[in-house]
Amino acid sequence: MTVERERPRSRFHVAPLILGCALLVTACAGHLPQFGLGFAELPASQGWEPLPIGTWVLNDGVEARTMVFCPRESCVRQGFAALLAFEGKRGREMEEALSVQPAALARSFARLASEAAAERRKAAKSTKPAPDRSSTDVARFDVEGARGILVTIRSKERPDRQAVTAILYRREGERLVVALAVSADAAAAKADAAAAWRSR
Repeated sequence: MTVERERPRSRFHVAPLILGCALLVTACAGHLPQFGLGFAELPASQGWEPLPIGTWVLNDGVEARTMVFCPRESCVRQGFAALLAFEGKRGREMEEALSVQPAALARSFARLASEAAAERRKAAKSTKPAPDRSSTDVARFDVEGARGILVTIRSKERPDRQAVTAILYRREGERLVVALAVSADAAAAKADAAAAWRSR
């Protein structure tokens, strides 16, 4: 396992496909919410709620298969997990971002998780950006035939506060399949990402 320390940045430049990911939590005008099937290993009986993924077409190159959220009132540890697939140019951009900019990508997914929680609560206020004064650790690992990235973002002012994003990915045919999870705990993020990965 390799661990890299990255300097805190005030801005993060991520491939345009992240905008496509952000759209996954935005309801489509004129469409009823559509939910994924959820994940067998992250069931509703344990507090996990499916999130609306809307009606999406693949000409954008992004397919949202399932997104789930475990709110604080239902879970000991709040969490978010998703299974996505990218194809064509989007798939190549995502694969490059996972290789070159994993920390920036993980920050974007952490924001995606926050936005998903806000969508669930139908809150009108915008999500606060990640604090500028933070440190980022990136570790790479392999699990169940997939490449994995674990990104931990810690506040320098409050070291007890952190967000951990675990990402598993692999090419399957023409698509890049990505399972991810966001949690305050590294072990939970890895376990939730693996649960999402097994459901693909």
